[in-house]
Amino acid sequence: MDGVPRGSDNGPAGPPMRRETKTWAGRLAAAAVVSFVLAYGPYHLYARSGLARTITLGRDLAAMRARNHELAAENDRLEREARALRDDPAAIERVARADLGWVRPGEIVVDLEKPSPRATP
Repeated sequence: MDGVPRGSDNGPAGPPMRRETKTWAGRLAAAAVVSFVLAYGPYHLYARSGLARTITLGRDLAAMRARNHELAAENDRLEREARALRDDPAAIERVARADLGWVRPGEIVVDLEKPSPRATP
């Protein structure tokens, strides 16, 4: 102790203020980095990594599977109908009467639909 008066343990007023400035600047930089990571992370995960595309493709796949199931059911129905038309005379007659308007000889046809209005000249 050389007889020079000393201040508090913090030393002169200049260095502690500078240290506080560095501390706050470091904290601000750290907060900025954390904010950037928290903002960019979900963006990178969702948009850039293909997560959004994967979700969209998953929905499309589910819709296509449902459509495929519907088409398979329609194919089964048409296959049964084709088999019936090959083997069952009653099915052939039913289709001929309903779709083609055919009648058996001697049957009387009664048309109950309203006639379409004719254009008058």
